[in-house]
Amino acid sequence: MTKSIVVTGATGFVGRHVVTALLQGGYHVRALTRNRTKAGQVLPQHDHLELVVGDALSEPACADLAAGADAAIHLVGILRETPGQTFERVHEQATRNVVRACEANHVKRYIHMSALGASPLGRAAYQRTKFGAERIVRTSSLDWTILRPGLIHGPDGEFIKLAAAWARGLEPPHFFMPYFSRLEYVNGHRERVAPLTQPIHVDDVVRAIFQSLEREEAIGEVYPLAGSERLSWPELLEVVRDTIPARGPRLAAVGIPGELAATKARL
Repeated sequence: MTKSIVVTGATGFVGRHVVTALLQGGYHVRALTRNRTKAGQVLPQHDHLELVVGDALSEPACADLAAGADAAIHLVGILRETPGQTFERVHEQATRNVVRACEANHVKRYIHMSALGASPLGRAAYQRTKFGAERIVRTSSLDWTILRPGLIHGPDGEFIKLAAAWARGLEPPHFFMPYFSRLEYVNGHRERVAPLTQPIHVDDVVRAIFQSLEREEAIGEVYPLAGSERLSWPELLEVVRDTIPARGPRLAAVGIPGELAATKARL
């Protein structure tokens, strides 16, 4: 019997790749989407793909989604808040709804997409609510696995699209350039340094989801996901400038002190 896998965030960057891989792997996929038309445009046409129209912020929609499923992959998340779509609602409340629906429908296996930097002490609400969602998962009765990816990239990803628009002069630099610098001790002196990132390709993230889903030893584990190369944000942006044809002046990366960024985020 074909296993039925629930996927939230199915029309997002990672979700599209996960759904495609699951279908290719012989799974039946129940994909939650708020827009059937968009889902039809970005997801493959397949006999084993079932679209469930609804929102992870809706308890009834989550209950309908989980009914009869064997496992769930929760990918819903945001990078910026909009009216009605706050970090607390999208990260924590949506996770609570999905977890409760899985528990009520005896869906034991659960894969949760979190993020590197998730912490109750994080400067940003993004980090704190990502950890809050993890706490909901950890205290559930589900057989969970938590994945913490860093910057995810791929040909159709938001990062590449935004980077290309910036490099080609189609987006103002402040939309893409700022990064949060921090103070560290270097040779005995406090200096402001750029944070490091280890970009990971979306295919590697999908592979990690598959392996977590199919291996019992992954139950109850938290896995950070990162690529092999460590880059500072200025170095990463230099790669973007050097690989994407630009039509404007070369712009330098602008660091924002972490303390200032945290203060601004609270305003």
